Amino acid sequence: MASAFLKEKPQRLVGDRAYDSDPLDETLKEQGVEMIAPHRRNRKKRKTQDGRKLRRYKRRWKVERLFAWLQNFRRLVVRYEYKDENFLGMAQLGCIIILLRKCL
Repeated sequence: MASAFLKEKPQRLVGDRAYDSDPLDETLKEQGVEMIAPHRRNRKKRKTQDGRKLRRYKRRWKVERLFAWLQNFRRLVVRYEYKDENFLGMAQLGCIIILLRKCL
């Protein structure tokens, strides 16, 4: 988190089962970040999260699907656009095309 590109720390960090680690939970808690990740099936210690917080984890697939759908646009994968403004415009255009395909 110290070398992150964010100006301020997030309130919550959502991860998959690989992030289920008690030392990681403690480190993030000291920094004021809440870790939300489902527990591994073979967890030896008692569970530290209940099902209420994992509702946020269940919505995570929407973001992952969007990035997977954006990978279908070669211009974004190869990054033909060198200027940030042009790349952002192409990413927004890709999102618009995805939205129109799903809604129509």
